[in-house]
Amino acid sequence: MERPTPLDRIRVGSAPDSWGVWFPDDPRQVPWERFLDEVGEAGYEWIELGPYGYLPTDPARLTDEVARRGLKVSAGTVFTGLHRGPAVWEETWAHVSQVAALTRAAGARHLVVIPSFWRDDRTAEILEPPELTPAQWAHLTGGMERLGRRVREEYGLDIVVHPHADTHIDTEAHVERFLDSTDGDLVDLCLDTGHYAYCGGDSVRLIETYGERIGYLHLKQVDPDVLAEVVAGGVPFGPAVARGVMCEPPSGVPELGPVLEAAQKLGVDLFAIVEQDMYPCEPDAPLPIATRTRRFLRSCGA
Repeated sequence: MERPTPLDRIRVGSAPDSWGVWFPDDPRQVPWERFLDEVGEAGYEWIELGPYGYLPTDPARLTDEVARRGLKVSAGTVFTGLHRGPAVWEETWAHVSQVAALTRAAGARHLVVIPSFWRDDRTAEILEPPELTPAQWAHLTGGMERLGRRVREEYGLDIVVHPHADTHIDTEAHVERFLDSTDGDLVDLCLDTGHYAYCGGDSVRLIETYGERIGYLHLKQVDPDVLAEVVAGGVPFGPAVARGVMCEPPSGVPELGPVLEAAQKLGVDLFAIVEQDMYPCEPDAPLPIATRTRRFLRSCGA
């Protein structure tokens, strides 16, 4: 069998999301100890922190628990609603600084920033219009630049903004508008291949077009048949995940091999963190899927 070309600039990891974890505390989620045990068993070296409060928030304990399992942390994650303007800045910064401090203490260098949802991912309640006004776009882009500058100055972290279904940075047009309207020295992108495909985008084309802005990758795939039903029915993201719209590689789209090859050609070191949205799921489901996914990514050279 021909060996794949080694993708030596790609650092593969996984995240609590691939174990069905969306919330700091939820009885339907696996305990954090089990996640840490199993993510290492599945063959991953890097992890994300997931929702703040799921893993230990005491820096010493977190560092010890991660290190003794042979793991390292690549990033923390925050949700923001910066399109709402200066009125939300102090509340946003209070949360971001909390997560950033723990992320830095864990030895990571990235903070994944996800825009707030316009539609509730549990109840499907419409919270805001799905399209921003010009003023809201200005608040969003200016706020992200301000956030990027302050996070770097105070915590030494780089922010990577994560396009996400049912947020205002989702489709190809919205992502490109966001990138064209922000300073690449302050704000990079976390390209989530599953969310981008969910919203109709082409990950390879985005990497080839905006390569200098790709600072981080999330790897996942979409089941095109389920997605067609979701789009036709106007199903919100949470229930769509429960239907299995995010599926185990390599059974969905986009093909991850070409995505990883395009990322390798950028000539920079990139994290590629597996995030198969699975909330809620049976506790025994994640480990076999994660193990097979890691094996598949090795077959791609990563």
